[in-house]
Amino acid sequence: MSDQLDGRPTSHSRVTLSRIMTAIDVNLYGTVHGGVLMKFVDDVAGAAAARHSGGTAVTAAIDEIAFLEPVRVGDLVHAHAQVNWTGSSSMEVGVKVEAERWDAAGGERMTVATAYLVFVAVDVAGGPRPVPPIVPETPDDERRCREALIRREHRLARRQAILAARAAGHPG
Repeated sequence: MSDQLDGRPTSHSRVTLSRIMTAIDVNLYGTVHGGVLMKFVDDVAGAAAARHSGGTAVTAAIDEIAFLEPVRVGDLVHAHAQVNWTGSSSMEVGVKVEAERWDAAGGERMTVATAYLVFVAVDVAGGPRPVPPIVPETPDDERRCREALIRREHRLARRQAILAARAAGHPG
C-alpha cells in the first residue's frame, strides 16, 4: 500500500481526448451546446483523476468552467487534462479545450474553454480512498498547484460563510 502513496509526477495524469463535433451536438444558435462541452470536460478530467489515483474517481465539484469561443459543427476538439493538486482523497483537475476549425484543417488551434474540477477517489464501497501526492515537474506545474490551493481555500471559505449565514438566520 505504501508504494501506492508514493508521489506521482504530474505527467502521469495527463490525458487528451479528441472528437469531431457533429450536428447532434448543436444548440439553438447553431454552435456546439455548452452541455456537450461540459460532458467532454468531465470525461477527460475523470480519466486524468483515475489515471493519477490508480482507480475510480468521481466528480465532486466543478469549480469553474469558462467558455471562451464558440465551437462549430465539424470542428476537431481536443480536451487536455492533468491533476494540479491532491489532498488526502481529493484532486483538482485542470482542463483546457482547444478546437481546430473544420474550414482551416491543420491550422492554429484556439482555446475554446477552460475548467477546474474536483474529484474524489473512491473504493469499491464508494467511500473515499487515499490518493498519491503529485510531484510537479515544471515551473508551470508548480504554478498550477499553487493556484489550485487558492481555489480550494476559496471553496472552503465560501462553504463556511454560507453555513454561518444559515446559522445566523440570514435570508438566502
